[in-house]
Amino acid sequence: MIQEHNHSAHSTPPVWGAIGSMTLCVALLIASEFMPVSLLTPIARDLGATEGMAGQAISISGLFAVATSLLIATASGRADRRHVLVGLTVAMLVSLALITAAPSFGFLMVARALLGIAIGGFWSMSTATLVRLVPQSDVPKALSIMYMGNAAATAFAAPLGSWVGGLIGWRGVFWALVPLAAVTLLWQWVSLPSMPPRERMPAARVLALLRRPHVARAMAGVMLTFGGAFAAFTYFRPFLEHHVHATVPQLSLLLLALGSAGFVGTYAAGTLMNRHLYRLLRYLPLALGVTTLALLLAEHSMWTLALLMFAWGALNAAIPVCWFNWLTQGVRDEPEAGGGLMVAAIQLAIMLGAGLGGLLLDHVSIAATMVGAAALLAMGSLSIGSGRRLSHASP
Repeated sequence: MIQEHNHSAHSTPPVWGAIGSMTLCVALLIASEFMPVSLLTPIARDLGATEGMAGQAISISGLFAVATSLLIATASGRADRRHVLVGLTVAMLVSLALITAAPSFGFLMVARALLGIAIGGFWSMSTATLVRLVPQSDVPKALSIMYMGNAAATAFAAPLGSWVGGLIGWRGVFWALVPLAAVTLLWQWVSLPSMPPRERMPAARVLALLRRPHVARAMAGVMLTFGGAFAAFTYFRPFLEHHVHATVPQLSLLLLALGSAGFVGTYAAGTLMNRHLYRLLRYLPLALGVTTLALLLAEHSMWTLALLMFAWGALNAAIPVCWFNWLTQGVRDEPEAGGGLMVAAIQLAIMLGAGLGGLLLDHVSIAATMVGAAALLAMGSLSIGSGRRLSHASP
């Protein structure tokens, strides 16, 4: 039933064009979500807010992403999924335009909330869309392609945002994203095929998936893994500035190494996960936790630090690719509900993980933040175990 369009999709090049349009949209969503990290100071100064308040521009988009990911399948009712995806891209485009024109901090928060709706809705429907576009055997390849957009945005959004913002201001950075969003919208309109919904999706059906033991275990692993990763990732800049005492050029190069490694991790995950999915889900967070602790011990060797940052970026980028591939197998009968639940778990984990890391940073030390992150990652690995408990056939 899931494969109803697959054979024609596999043989038709425009379907891969549709995946390309989704990849570009993913890149823009990620760039838009995290761009304020490198622009907090000018945003706060321009809108009369503190840097802490400006940082809430990221939190509010995450909050609305959680809510939307749980409700989008119900809210979209019987609408053609092509129209829903295009509508979410329109929401991103409008949000970017509103951000550039924001006259006040409150207005900015409204625009960022709209962006959160686009993020939560698009991400939660992306895996179900890929499953309908390509055969099951090509799903890992399609996921890897889409996550290249994630890797690209992670690698270049923050350094480019900081550099371009210094030249044309923070509003100019977001204005530069507007035409790219328009191109994405046009590409989607041309390339995405019609995808009528198969049945009505009550809101309770998304959370009802947690009654399945293997799904509940998987979501626990997701939250521990992503929470641990973002407890560390969110505070890499203060770690490098205050613990390592990196200079500005060194900081830029280390962050670029971290981001560019995402391409390697994404490609490697796409190559390996067909045969080693459950091993990857188990050992990637464990390896990421060990690498996080190793960073604390490499503060006096810049080359060692750079290699560890590269390894951290590669491992971190591989994790979401593997989890969304698990989704196509573990919740095969409910791809849209499963996608909504997965995105909600990830966004909630990001918020809680970053919050825990911040508390440890403020009240203990940056070293405590890194150790806490590693502990969460180790717990994530333990919760996954051999992977048998994540199989939809498990008792």
